[in-house]
Amino acid sequence: GEVDFSDILGQEFAKQATMIAVAGHHNILYIGAAGRGKTMLAMAIPKIMPLMSKEERLEISKIQSICGLLPKDCALVKARPFRAPHHTISASALCGGGQRPRPGEITMASGGVLFLDEFAEFRPNVLDGLRQPLEEKCIRITRLGGSYTFPADFMLCGAMNPCRCGFYPDRSRCHCTPGDIARYRGRISRPIVDRMDICVEINARESIKMEKGESSISIREKIMQVVEIQRKRFAKSTILWNAQMDAQMILRYCQLLPEDEQFLQEIYVQKGMSVRSLQKVKKVARTIADFSNSEQILRPHLAQALSFRVMEEKYWGGESNASTRH
Repeated sequence: GEVDFSDILGQEFAKQATMIAVAGHHNILYIGAAGRGKTMLAMAIPKIMPLMSKEERLEISKIQSICGLLPKDCALVKARPFRAPHHTISASALCGGGQRPRPGEITMASGGVLFLDEFAEFRPNVLDGLRQPLEEKCIRITRLGGSYTFPADFMLCGAMNPCRCGFYPDRSRCHCTPGDIARYRGRISRPIVDRMDICVEINARESIKMEKGESSISIREKIMQVVEIQRKRFAKSTILWNAQMDAQMILRYCQLLPEDEQFLQEIYVQKGMSVRSLQKVKKVARTIADFSNSEQILRPHLAQALSFRVMEEKYWGGESNASTRH
């Protein structure tokens, strides 16, 4: 069942990250030991997903209907899709395929969220099938009978343990060797990690504030304000979300103050970031600035966007080979 945000105690950093991801349609990856509430956070997403515009509702209903998911007595969908396939899924069931090509989970999740729990347990070739649709927002399936294109415009949410046993870095419980840990994380290829906009570690309850947190309804209201800002910003273009901006749009809508641009360039060089990572940081910073209703991206917005990359670096190392990756 769905979880209300107010039921999740502590985890303020991860909750904030989730709110930003949903508002700007950014892909998010939760990393944390078993039983830390990664799945609970993801299950709280449906109740904060922005309401659909008329056009979106029609579009999503059309897709759901093609996928055979719309009940007979139902003309239009009531909510955005939230799909959570099991990690044993095949490549064609996830991305679409078969002799007579049928849409997969990524098409069923279009307009909503695709949640992959136990992210590192999916077969590597299955995860790598997400690379093209994450870029192009659709999936092309070529068969002898011709080529099929299905929409696949979803927000990806992944959750994974830090190691196979799930208890790292608690050495009293985790006996994985450094090699085991590296192999486990290596199941997720660098290009897939590169396509995650926000990476958060779910720590042991860092601050148990016993009072209830903010409710999903109130969080959704804040998200809707950010969605409004994006609707106005992209009114004359074909995109809806900050996460979908291309290089030209980033230049136009994610301008930094000269000293902040210099600050970011220094980090870019120092950490050997890829251009894709740099663009990701700017797009996430744009969404964070939208929450402050600030036209200008400021240093705190940038700093927060960069904080969502710390885990990626800690788990998958620097990006010194950035030039060789696509």
